[in-house]
Amino acid sequence: MKAFFHRYLKIIDRFIIGKYLGTFIFTMGIFMVISVVFDVSEKLDNFLNKHASLHDIVFRYYAGFIPFYLNMLSPLINFLAVIFFTAKMANQTEIVPILSGRASFNRFLRPYVIASSIIFVVSFFANVYLIPFTNRLKIDFENANGMMDNDPTKVEVHMQIDKHTFVYLANYDPTTHLGYNFIMEKFNGDTLREKLIAEQIQYDSLKRIWSLKQYSVKYVNGMKEQFITSNTPKDTVLDMHPSDFIVYDNVYQAMSLSDLNKNIDKEKLRRPEYLKAIYFEKYHRFVYPLSAFVLTLIGVSISSRKVRGGVGLPLGIGILLCFAYIILERFALVFSVKGGMTPLIAVFIPNIVFGILGYYLLLKAPK
Repeated sequence: MKAFFHRYLKIIDRFIIGKYLGTFIFTMGIFMVISVVFDVSEKLDNFLNKHASLHDIVFRYYAGFIPFYLNMLSPLINFLAVIFFTAKMANQTEIVPILSGRASFNRFLRPYVIASSIIFVVSFFANVYLIPFTNRLKIDFENANGMMDNDPTKVEVHMQIDKHTFVYLANYDPTTHLGYNFIMEKFNGDTLREKLIAEQIQYDSLKRIWSLKQYSVKYVNGMKEQFITSNTPKDTVLDMHPSDFIVYDNVYQAMSLSDLNKNIDKEKLRRPEYLKAIYFEKYHRFVYPLSAFVLTLIGVSISSRKVRGGVGLPLGIGILLCFAYIILERFALVFSVKGGMTPLIAVFIPNIVFGILGYYLLLKAPK
């Protein structure tokens, strides 16, 4: 293995790869410390009021918080790392001898591609396997300690639980598993056969059944109708679960890939309006790591030229470009969920736009 590296990686390759990865890890460590310090100062009162244990705070909340935000900020961190050490090399006139020694600019890019490939592999593994698991730790902790920003009470819930049965719930409170103004309609084709109305419906988590209170049922058989009204609670088994009424903004980010695929099949029938968000999350996990290549290309192209401003000028331009990438990446979700754009196309928009920009800058880079 050592002979392989010495044969195919020259001294300058190992130097650039070491600088790239070293600066990336160091910058990531700085961002991690800063983000944790600010978050602790913001959430400290909440931790104390909820009497959360130190073990849960460290190994559940921050075990999810740190990977999530480092992964979200990884394009920015990667971009800053590339620009910082490349601009420093250019400012110290270290790139000119490399290009003057019959090495093409594409050959100069080889160690950057290798280092960004390493980051891509790590980011891909994190997005597909690690981040969903750590997100689940964080979300479970926030739910248990009342830290979610979402209003737990869901209103105007419409859902189809099978091919013939539709349900409606005016209000549902997941903390008490209690719903109000429940309506269930069963159809035979387009013909209504049964309509059940209950003022309250509550889930028993031990028996795994629903209890109907003050309910009435209308049976329809052609021109004949039969009504049944009762004030006595009735226990029944329905093909729905309290989790079906709880849709947090980030719930899909805490699902494994297999769970996402299962929810796609379920939501096609029950709540098709959430399908785009699930598809976007699924595709995003595979496409987001590509930013390592796109932003590395842009970073090298704008920072490999020696300028009077030193490191500051390309670093400032890089920060603006990277924030533009992150903003466009966030807007891609809006384009998909709210704008009607196909999720697979939406997830590629940031990388396509900035990939074209990177190619243009590459053509203008000093050769």
